[in-house]
Amino acid sequence: MSQSVGQLVVPSFDELLANSAHSAVHLEMRDAYGVGGESSGFAHWLRTGERDNDPNSDYWRDWVQMIRATVDRGVVIRRARIVSEPVTDYIRYEHGGTNVNIASGELVRWLPRRQASDIALPGNDFWVFDGKTVVFNHFTGSGDWAEPPKELRTEPDVVRLCISAFEVVWDRAVPHEKFSV
Repeated sequence: MSQSVGQLVVPSFDELLANSAHSAVHLEMRDAYGVGGESSGFAHWLRTGERDNDPNSDYWRDWVQMIRATVDRGVVIRRARIVSEPVTDYIRYEHGGTNVNIASGELVRWLPRRQASDIALPGNDFWVFDGKTVVFNHFTGSGDWAEPPKELRTEPDVVRLCISAFEVVWDRAVPHEKFSV
């Protein structure tokens, strides 16, 4: 579902991904997220150390189907995460579920924050679709969605900044299978 922000309409993530022809890249830079949809799974993991890693579970099914369908159309989906070390509990939780992202067709890498000091980074996490549309994700200090939660930008300088930042991070980052938490 699209969302209006002022006079700007931000298409839903599903719409943006469905309209992507060749690439979608995502840069995550927080050490913890507190979004409602993950809270019960994270709390369970904190109590038990168990993480839902079943691509067919209710939690993952829609995401896995959407990513697989997108990758099957020839769209390359890359996700990079900049993390502090030692990592937070949330990052350990996230790392524990990343195998589902990979099984879905995403490529995922991790960059220790100390290796990002000389990279010009935007102030917010973002997605770039087909190298022309940026969607910034806005979070509160506790990691929940801020209001408004998303911001769509298409100005060439903004797009170039995000693409440049992502590519430098990607080149330096460690593939998921080689990154230990």
